[in-house]
Amino acid sequence: MSQDGAHGRYTGQSLAGGRYQLRDLLGEGGMASVHLAYDAVLDRQVAIKTLHTELGREQAFRERFRREAQAVAKLTHTNIVSVFDTGEDDLGGLTTPYIVMEYIEGRPLGSVLEEDIRQYGAMPADKALKVTADVLAALEISHEMGLVHRDIKPGNVMVTKRAVVKVMDFGIARAMQSGVTSMTQTGMVVGTPQYLSPEQALGRGVDARSDLYSVGIMLFQLVTGRLPFDADSPLAIAYAHVQEEPVAPSSINRSLPPAVDALVARALKKNPNERFPTAEAMRDECLRVAASFHAAAPSIVPGAAPTQSGSGVGSAVFPPVDQTAQPAPGPVQTPYQPGPYGAPQTPAPAAYGYPQQGGYQTPPVGYGPQGVQTPPPYAVAPQPATPQPGPGAGGGKSNKPVIIGSVVVSLVAVVSLVLALTMSDGGSDTQGGGGGGASASASSQPAGYRGPDRTRVIDKTKCTEPEKSWDDETKIELPDFRYKDLDSVKACFQAAGWQYKITPQNDNTWGKDTVLDQFPSEGTAVDKKNPGTIELTVSTGNPA
Repeated sequence: MSQDGAHGRYTGQSLAGGRYQLRDLLGEGGMASVHLAYDAVLDRQVAIKTLHTELGREQAFRERFRREAQAVAKLTHTNIVSVFDTGEDDLGGLTTPYIVMEYIEGRPLGSVLEEDIRQYGAMPADKALKVTADVLAALEISHEMGLVHRDIKPGNVMVTKRAVVKVMDFGIARAMQSGVTSMTQTGMVVGTPQYLSPEQALGRGVDARSDLYSVGIMLFQLVTGRLPFDADSPLAIAYAHVQEEPVAPSSINRSLPPAVDALVARALKKNPNERFPTAEAMRDECLRVAASFHAAAPSIVPGAAPTQSGSGVGSAVFPPVDQTAQPAPGPVQTPYQPGPYGAPQTPAPAAYGYPQQGGYQTPPVGYGPQGVQTPPPYAVAPQPATPQPGPGAGGGKSNKPVIIGSVVVSLVAVVSLVLALTMSDGGSDTQGGGGGGASASASSQPAGYRGPDRTRVIDKTKCTEPEKSWDDETKIELPDFRYKDLDSVKACFQAAGWQYKITPQNDNTWGKDTVLDQFPSEGTAVDKKNPGTIELTVSTGNPA
């Protein structure tokens, strides 16, 4: 048995009482390692992912990790990497959670894209749309079961030797988020910066449409060989997702028809309500577009690339020391200076089943405070970026997940300041009474008002039969009331006899009477008989 490397290479060791024997190291990163392993009970090869992190010491995280793996194990689909088992064992003196997965003989999508870029400049559009449709087929199944992936990217998509697309790492992002929340008591946003949805970048709750935004980013990258938003810091990238508009893919790849531009543009809408409503709808559109034009080789415009995203954010938030005596321009007036960008942004090979590639992309760690009440970015009319020639120098930047605390707090401050300069403040903080509060309603309906969506309901059983706390039988875990219609939440509370208090907030992202936030947060262990007064922040439907 041996262990070497900063994060542990456990070749030769075994798990689960000797059932799984770790063999070749397939990939390794700062948060996890993936080994080819032998299942002695079923006489088969499997892939085992072990998480090496401080979170492994948190019993609450390990329990959440186990639950998420159990939920993912119920996903059965051609385009989903199957999960066979999960558990925890002692490796290198640390309690280490692990997942036993289907072993895929193939390579990560990032590696496939890399090869296409070398040969064509980008992935042919018909091939890219087919791959994207298969990813969406996997998401369609997971979303039906209430599982949001939260970290869709080429590194989490495998392509087998027979060209079958397989999506992996369902549930890991949510488990990581839960664990980080447990450790920091503030909550974190989970995801890889280049593929974050705007709501993820702002620390808001996510739903299935957040995955569709990430798929849109990935499709843009496949058909152009470049990312729509990239910069030299995660802060600047996250800022770009919130505030900047992507260029049309056809401005980089001239062979793309307008239908591809329209598809990508809809997927990358800042407002989730303006994206495709479901993975199925986006998949249908991908297949329709793929069938509507004659396939042609990519025609990449020499030197064309999206403007360096978010440049100027760092200096706006952290001005250089020698410039602090000078008046600092506000974030609205600060021009974006394009940085060194232009070379194809090729993702590092990531995943397992392709030992020659290495470079395994670690699971997401996340960044940014969750639940920070920032004005929604969707009412801002961002200036569309235009393609500009890059210097042609510079290499690909890492798209690995990172942890950022105060940096993204600064991002939130920047976004808030921008919005404060561009929008009038219409918020009022009146509170509803416990158990009998009602959402504030505007006496008139101003421009931008969004009415209620009564279809987003929560089942009463979530309150009457809540999930029990794993470590205390006298406690339960609070359900997630966010983005549900207030009427259904009230009915849920009434059925369980719970008390609540309502704080209205001007927000037209989700519509009137939508619960935007809750305290205590989802998953918090509370007394089964008397959970206390639960505070709900509810949208008025009016623009912020």
